[in-house]
Amino acid sequence: MGGGGFAMEPENLALDRYLLNLSNQPKPKVCFIGTASGDAISYHEKFFASYGTLNCEPSQLSLFKPHTRDIEGFICEQDIIHVGGGNTRNLLILWKEWKLDQFLRKAYESGTVLSGMSAGILCWFEEFTTDSYGSGYVRMPGLGWLKGSAVPHFDGESERLPSYQAMLERGEIGAGIALDDGAAALFVDEKLEECVRSRPAARAFQVGANSGVFKMQSLNPRTLNN
Repeated sequence: MGGGGFAMEPENLALDRYLLNLSNQPKPKVCFIGTASGDAISYHEKFFASYGTLNCEPSQLSLFKPHTRDIEGFICEQDIIHVGGGNTRNLLILWKEWKLDQFLRKAYESGTVLSGMSAGILCWFEEFTTDSYGSGYVRMPGLGWLKGSAVPHFDGESERLPSYQAMLERGEIGAGIALDDGAAALFVDEKLEECVRSRPAARAFQVGANSGVFKMQSLNPRTLNN
C-alpha cells in the first residue's frame, strides 16, 4: 500500500478487506509489525481498533518488547503479515539483527501473505528512496524479494516525485512502481498481478527513465468497494 488503509483511512477499510481476502483462511491470523515506528503504541491501537472489526484474528509483534522468545514459530503461524510505516532503515537493521527477515522469508515460502504500508512496502524491494536519514531523499537497498524500486505516498509528499525522477534520470536508481496514498499493488510469485485503490483518485504507475528521459505509465488500478 502506498498509503491509506487503517492507519490513514480508518473510515475506509477497503484495502484492509482486500488484504484479508488474499488469504485462503475463513478467519485469517493477521500480525502487525510496527518496527519502523519504534512500535508506537498509538499505531498498534489503530491496528487493533480497525482489524478488531474485521473477520480475522489480529495480533502484533514487537521487537522492543517481544511477547515470545519463539519469534520464528509465531511468525510462521500467521496467515498475513502487515508491516507499518516509519523509518525503513531502522526497520531493516533491527529485522536483520533479530533474524526476522529470515523468519519472514520462511513464512512467505510457506504461503503467508506479506504486506505493508509506506516502509512496509519499501522493505520488500531491491531499492527505494527514503528520508530515513533525515531531510531529503536518498537511495537505499531493501531485501530484494521484489525486483526494481518502489515509492509510496506518491501524491502525499511533495518531494517524493521530483527526487525520484532526478535519481532515475541520473541512473542512480532503477525503474519501479509508484503508488499514491490509497493505492496498492498485488504481487504473486514476485510478479505484478494487479493494482487496486480505496478511492477513485488514487493512482499507480510504472516509472523509469529511457536515455535519461523520465517515463511514467499508469497501471490503471481497480477501485474497490468500501
